[in-house]
Amino acid sequence: MKITFLGQAGLMFEKDGFKIMVDPYLSNSVEKINPKNYRRVAVDKTLFDIKPNVMIFTHNHLDHYDPETVKHFIKEESNILVLAPKSVFNEVRKFGGNNNYVMFNRHTSWCEHGIKFTAVKAEHSDPTPIGVIIEDNDKKYYVTGDTLYNEEIFGDIPKDIYALFLPVNGVGNNMNMADAARFAKKIKAQKTVPMHIGMFDELTADSFECENKIIPQIYKEIQL
Repeated sequence: MKITFLGQAGLMFEKDGFKIMVDPYLSNSVEKINPKNYRRVAVDKTLFDIKPNVMIFTHNHLDHYDPETVKHFIKEESNILVLAPKSVFNEVRKFGGNNNYVMFNRHTSWCEHGIKFTAVKAEHSDPTPIGVIIEDNDKKYYVTGDTLYNEEIFGDIPKDIYALFLPVNGVGNNMNMADAARFAKKIKAQKTVPMHIGMFDELTADSFECENKIIPQIYKEIQL
């Protein structure tokens, strides 16, 4: 499966032309609320030409569920499967149209195009945050969403994760690099991708101590 980093916490998974977007943030919405959180990397507007088959939102914060971004993809005629926990579901379905809006709370699963999606626990300031496991045949990809280190999470996670995608910025109720490193060690994924840095700050993943880390580059394929 091809995976492209969209910046902040955004990812796009692609298999045989089937496209899955997770938490795309492709606007300047956050800056309008908090000027210090301006984009360090400009929006690649060519991404708006993509027609995703599935959109997944992990929680209702602007850098994860951003109506200014969503309007480019979810339209009257788009026919997208939208997986969203309750806090996002109640907002995103206002876009209406010929789209399938699914309330995707913890422990909910959905199969589409031979791929299984499962919502798992996250510990964040949103009332109903989730992580998501994307299972494609023999590979499981775990996107934590925004989360703190919480022991209850591990009971939701299978033992054979291929790739882990997690925040390491340490603000806004996210793990810092030390806790993210502990988290990654506990998950024991074959590959670990640090995210949620470099968009609103000057952080890099250089000091993220994880043997199997892969540092993503915005708008480029992640070479797992």
